[in-house]
Amino acid sequence: MSIELVASERTPRYMEKFIDFFAAIHVSLRAKILFSFFTVILLLALVNSLLILEVLRFNRHYAAIINNITTANSINGYIKPAIDTEMWNIVAGKKDFGEGNQYQVIEQVNSQIETMMANTDSDKSRIKLEVIRRTLGTLTNYVDKMGEQIASGSRVADNEAVLENIRGVSDVVEESVQDYMLFEVNQAEQRYKENQARFTRLTIFYMILLPCVILFSVAAAWVISASIYIPIKKLHDVTTTITKNDLQSLVIGDNLDEISELGMSFNIMIGRIRELLDSKIREQENLQKAELRALQAQIHPHFLYNTLDTIVWMAEANKTDQVVEIVRALSSFFRISLSKGKDWIPIQQEIEHVRSYLTIQKMRYRDILDYEIDVDEDVLDGTILKLTLQPLVENALYHGIKSTRNGGVISVRARRAEPNLILLEVEDDGVGFTPYKLAQIQASLNDDSGEITLTESGFGLENVNKRIKLYYGRQYGITVHSQYQSGTSVTLAIPLQIVPDRQGEL
Repeated sequence: MSIELVASERTPRYMEKFIDFFAAIHVSLRAKILFSFFTVILLLALVNSLLILEVLRFNRHYAAIINNITTANSINGYIKPAIDTEMWNIVAGKKDFGEGNQYQVIEQVNSQIETMMANTDSDKSRIKLEVIRRTLGTLTNYVDKMGEQIASGSRVADNEAVLENIRGVSDVVEESVQDYMLFEVNQAEQRYKENQARFTRLTIFYMILLPCVILFSVAAAWVISASIYIPIKKLHDVTTTITKNDLQSLVIGDNLDEISELGMSFNIMIGRIRELLDSKIREQENLQKAELRALQAQIHPHFLYNTLDTIVWMAEANKTDQVVEIVRALSSFFRISLSKGKDWIPIQQEIEHVRSYLTIQKMRYRDILDYEIDVDEDVLDGTILKLTLQPLVENALYHGIKSTRNGGVISVRARRAEPNLILLEVEDDGVGFTPYKLAQIQASLNDDSGEITLTESGFGLENVNKRIKLYYGRQYGITVHSQYQSGTSVTLAIPLQIVPDRQGEL
């Protein structure tokens, strides 16, 4: 207490107000510390970055100017003697026009001019280089004229007249290059003075900023160290009041500081929150499973009524063998559906359940439906959640096969893709889904709302998918591939479980 009083007497009133304001900001302590730390770094990095950028900018401009001056100097001592000598040898008859290097000389200089124009960022420099390039164009025209005259057998006097024009233009090129060199030298000197002034201003700014950064660091350290204690003490008082009765049995010694006690208090609160959340999750899962159970119960009556109508029709038509077959299939279908109240059955029984369903439907839709079942033997002993495949087959029949005039085939396959992964596939060559409808189905499969709905045809793909994810985990479920007018393939991924471990959970 005495230490706090002394510190309070030494702390100015305006500093106490500032500390209270800083501590009242609803930001984590880590964020406050990082903010101050990065503010200092940012200010220093900003100035250093400006210095580095200015140095790089100066070096780039200066190097470009020096390169252009060097290139111009090489042109200045090369273009005139080279072109004049080549053209004189042609006029004097020492070499043919086609054997001369006059065009190579002009092209080389033009290439150097293009390079200098690309390196410069001064509009005035580009104008002077453009003058040189146009003069080279005039020089090229005179060279072309010389070639035309020689080809037409002109007189020597006419050729000498053109040669004089060539010499005059080469003089102009040389003078233009010298003028450009002088301009670049003056520009380099001007750039140097401007950069020196800019560096001086940045240095002064840096010398002013550095003490400010140091003062800011000291003030931030003082304010943060004082502001950390205030919110921790307030939170400690609140949490101690809330958990006083429980903490009495947890506190062992008297040497625990406020932060340790705060952690213990929050651990107790988090434990209670987790218990409430777990209880809520269990209630939600039980509610969803109850909804699924109710929806499953709604699937069978509609199918039963239609099957009984078919049996009556066959009996009236004296189709005794078909009646016996469909009654056996119906008996097997409902026997597996009930499964003595079990929710988990062997995959072999699930396949038989689907086979019974397809047998019944084939008798009803004899002209449009055919089916095939292909199951690997090493997956038959695995267990599966009851009534998983039948909704997929029903979906393939009502939305795929019945929508085509010529009928189709439903293929049911089961295989082990990995040591602990089973893939069950229901494929039909029916009408398939349009791209828009397929996008809707895939969006519904990715829906994490957990809401279970009953479709017109029974237990839809999205409901089977949610049921699988609820029981097996979110990494399992349904994938759909479909092409309009070609068919649909629905693949269901489940883990391999040899021993049923959740019989009758619903």
